[in-house]
Amino acid sequence: MTVNIDIFTKNLELSDRLNDYVLTKVEKLEKFLDEVDECRVDLSHIKSARNASDRHVAQLTLRGRGFILRSEERSDSIFSAVDAAIDKMRRQISRFKGKREQVRGDRQTIAQAVADPYPDEEQEDEQPVIVRRKRFMVTPMDELEAVEQMKLLGHENFFIFYNANTSEFNVLYRRRDGTYGIIIPEVG
Repeated sequence: MTVNIDIFTKNLELSDRLNDYVLTKVEKLEKFLDEVDECRVDLSHIKSARNASDRHVAQLTLRGRGFILRSEERSDSIFSAVDAAIDKMRRQISRFKGKREQVRGDRQTIAQAVADPYPDEEQEDEQPVIVRRKRFMVTPMDELEAVEQMKLLGHENFFIFYNANTSEFNVLYRRRDGTYGIIIPEVG
């Protein structure tokens, strides 16, 4: 792959064998998708996993112009976790390439298709604890592309995106009945 492959580990030693194995496997993805700008591989060992077969985690993130593809797999060995994550990424790449070539529906916005785009708010008595902060690059896209990215990334609940049509940030979420809603933040 002409792109730089960054490998990060947590609670795991990156041996030369493991490094070579990951690089060899990830470089084979180039024949499936050659538009990748950045590739990140996160390998970790979770000592406190409930199931022994979930202790090794391999995450693979591919970023390119207008897309982010991510796969994560767990296994009892780091090598099998890498293999499973690569297989999952191949499936996502083929799904991504197929969806780019198809015509997209009736061009109706999600906000028009969903009657109530705002979820019911629930109040909690306990103070929330923030345990993780995440930063990511945002690519302008329309609502249908946001739905595609949400599915490709495997996000089940929500997806934050910059709406190219309205020039503002939106939150896309999946409702219990299987439809989608959009939250449009406004400063009051």
